[in-house]
Amino acid sequence: MKRKLWLLIVAVLLCCNMSAQQDSVSADRKKVGVVLSGGGAKGMAHIGVLKVLERAGIPVDYITGTSMGSIIGGLYAIGYNANSLDSVVRKQDWSYVITDKEDLRYQSLTDRSKQYKYVFSTGLSFGKNKSSEGGIIKGKNLAELFGQLCTGYTDSLDFSKDLKIPFACVATNIIDNSEVDFHSGRLPQAMRASMAIPAAFAPVRLGDMVLVDGGLKNNYPADLAREMGADIIIGVTVQGEAKKAEDIKGTLGILSQIVDVNCKNKVEENLAITDLHMQVNTSGYNTASFSTVAIDTLVRRGEEEAMRHWDELMALKRKIGVADDFRPPVHHPLRPKVMTERQYVKDYIFENMTPQDERFLKQKFHLTKGMGDKVQVARDSIDANLQQQLTTSMRVDLFFKTAECRLLPDDDGVYVVLSAGERKMAQAHVGLRFDTEEYAAVLMGLEIPLKASVPTNTELTVRLGKRIMARGELTVHPRSFTRPSLSFTYRRNDIDFYVSGDRDYSVLYNQFQAEAVPISHDYRNFTLQMGLRWDYMHYRSKLASETSTNVTLNNQNYFSYHARINYNSEDNWYFPTRGARFKAEYAYLTDNLVKLDGKAGLSDISANWRKSLTFGERFTLQPMVYGRMLLGKTVPFIFANTVGGDWFGHYLEQQMPFAGIGKVEFVADQFVAVQLQGQYRIGSNHYTLLRLAVAQQAEKLKELFDHKTLFGIQGAYYYKTMFGPLGATLGYSNRTKKPYFFLDLGYEF
Repeated sequence: MKRKLWLLIVAVLLCCNMSAQQDSVSADRKKVGVVLSGGGAKGMAHIGVLKVLERAGIPVDYITGTSMGSIIGGLYAIGYNANSLDSVVRKQDWSYVITDKEDLRYQSLTDRSKQYKYVFSTGLSFGKNKSSEGGIIKGKNLAELFGQLCTGYTDSLDFSKDLKIPFACVATNIIDNSEVDFHSGRLPQAMRASMAIPAAFAPVRLGDMVLVDGGLKNNYPADLAREMGADIIIGVTVQGEAKKAEDIKGTLGILSQIVDVNCKNKVEENLAITDLHMQVNTSGYNTASFSTVAIDTLVRRGEEEAMRHWDELMALKRKIGVADDFRPPVHHPLRPKVMTERQYVKDYIFENMTPQDERFLKQKFHLTKGMGDKVQVARDSIDANLQQQLTTSMRVDLFFKTAECRLLPDDDGVYVVLSAGERKMAQAHVGLRFDTEEYAAVLMGLEIPLKASVPTNTELTVRLGKRIMARGELTVHPRSFTRPSLSFTYRRNDIDFYVSGDRDYSVLYNQFQAEAVPISHDYRNFTLQMGLRWDYMHYRSKLASETSTNVTLNNQNYFSYHARINYNSEDNWYFPTRGARFKAEYAYLTDNLVKLDGKAGLSDISANWRKSLTFGERFTLQPMVYGRMLLGKTVPFIFANTVGGDWFGHYLEQQMPFAGIGKVEFVADQFVAVQLQGQYRIGSNHYTLLRLAVAQQAEKLKELFDHKTLFGIQGAYYYKTMFGPLGATLGYSNRTKKPYFFLDLGYEF
């Protein structure tokens, strides 16, 4: 028993001695600073280097960075380790993050459809106090992402005392061309300023300073690490080889070269004080290479470059004053839970908003509920998705140019601060397309909010091309079930109608349409609308072929009652890989609100349903069923069933697509079809499509299957561009008995 007691005492003394030795080593060893250069997307390679530093057991006492180096370094300093950083950058949709697009996944179908029509959108301000941020990209989504990732570190902080690892980053003040070193302040703002590439991203205005990318003054800030107290400096650069004259082409190429040349400031002096420098090979990639493949390759190249210096890292550990098997205390555990974990909400705080704005957000997101004079939090938790939805709603529904949802941690929860910036006077949209049928077309939209106690929005839309359209709409957003609207639309249509592949006649006409929709529930994936419509058809001319069917065209008024349901959960408007869409509508057409040509009105029943089924990572199968039934004694020419093309309602509101038919073809009053489409993705942005379609038609419903089956086949190739899909289609059907070719670029409108 005594022997065991003595052994226990000896063990405790040994442990205390080892702990004292460890404390001595920790106190006496040299301090290490890690320096990460700028380089845009190429800076993803820093993550690979950090992985190896962790594997080697290199202590990190200070970290400095510029541009992308400031983002990676800042996140590392607050608790993201290399593996968590790898996970974070891979899960982002960078095509969204580095633009000013709105995240409309959780907005209404009406709002979501706009991102698949327009290629350019911007907020407008008028008057003497209008502001212009400068830069193609304002950086709203970057700022929002930084705010989410830095939850708990969004207030003004001392970067040397309040972060897990002391940190500093660099920006450039273009007022006096001076270097601005951030050792304190709001971390997300400092990171955003450090990477504001001139002309590409809007600068950050802080006091009397206008801040842009720090690489213009100090792209590799080793001197900051030395000033902070680093004895040993490990640095990473990701710049490529110097460009030759023949490599510099175009405006962007010239601008890029100007930035690259300026980014050489202080580099040689800072490399001279670096103990271990790693230059990652980033050839083949540039500052905008944010694709999944590029990120994967750049992170891997960073890791490979660091592994080539493994022996030097081990020698450096001994120079630092630690043993080969030394492992530093874990200052940066896995931290991406801030992006996925739900946090308890203690209260919501509204900044720079009117009482009407507050009530709108509380109603839409069920933030509070009232019980007499008492109000308590109804939605008692929040995650990154809800943060995103709140921010988007402030920008889309309430028309704020900038909006922020940040979390202020407290002992047992968080305070949610909803802060709004300047309100937009208007939102402008522009869409462009070209195809071999109508050639060029332009779509322009302008949204103007009205100052009212209840959020009210006006929208003007104009389409210019072979078909001309002008539309004005007024929508009210009360805190209730419905969003009533009034609209007026003018269309000037010039349409060729075909029969069995041959042009039968061309009609030029004006359509005037007014619609009142008192019941309109529009929420995320679901829309329900009921209303009354007036149409006036003014036929200007008709050019018929020699064998044309005799059709008399008389100017006429029509009144119709409409009820429609629209559901769409597809993840992409054009190339979905999951989700479904369903649309059904019933309309009752009259010429005097009751009857049509003295008889019962025309009942118009239409529906379509599509489902996306994905097999593997690239192939998607999409079955679709659709049709339209016209029940009545009289069917006006302009409302008759038509098929052709790739989209519903492209030339005419009632038009239905059919594989193999490219022109507008009349079909019988009763029409049902089934389509099966196979979609295969090649790489990131290339798609091949194969469609097969069959249909039955008849003048009477009971005769639907007594007639010849329509059959069509169609193949297509598409490439996703910033202007919309670019594609070519080749098809054939037993209706036309001839192939057709169609080429188009841009979103459909």
